[in-house]
Amino acid sequence: MDTGKGKLTEEKSFTEAENRFTKEKGRGTDLLVPYARSNIERCKCSQCPVQGDSKCAKDKLQSSGEAMKKIPGGEVPNPEDIPGIYCSTGKATCQDLNFDRQCICGTCEVWKEYGLEEVDPNNHFCHHGRAT
Repeated sequence: MDTGKGKLTEEKSFTEAENRFTKEKGRGTDLLVPYARSNIERCKCSQCPVQGDSKCAKDKLQSSGEAMKKIPGGEVPNPEDIPGIYCSTGKATCQDLNFDRQCICGTCEVWKEYGLEEVDPNNHFCHHGRAT
């Protein structure tokens, strides 16, 4: 599990679909945060003030919420359709985010679990890129 330093000492158990999607999209061995449904569901990016006024993020939040209800439990939506989990997927695809606003990464359970305070960048993953 988590060593508190942003590295895993044993592999977490994710569904076959989650593991396959992570590997197919190049989010493999150097990845700290797997692109997994359990992480998507705990992600706080959609509540972040950085996205607060973003029409793009709001639209993606609505459509991804509907998609998550419809897809089977072991499946994950395309990362480009999710307004968050940037610590896993990389930079945001929305261009209308306000990076001058207060980041809330430190309040996120995913951020805490994977020890992201010790990686660079440790905040604004939506702007600076993934946590690798």
